[in-house]
Amino acid sequence: MSDNKNYTGSPDRDRINTSEDYEVRYWSEKFGVSSQELIDAVKNSGSNSPEKVEEYLKKQK
Repeated sequence: MSDNKNYTGSPDRDRINTSEDYEVRYWSEKFGVSSQELIDAVKNSGSNSPEKVEEYLKKQK
């Protein structure tokens, strides 16, 4: 599902959409991981919540 850029704000910022390149770039840079590591973290953590993904990534280091 694509990101609706007309709806911004908390619900949109509270999730990582791995279907959008710019979001993958943003979150990868924020967490200091590669794009593929971010995508894998979203998949393996079972959540697209930035908090859950960050928690998962910290456990992996």
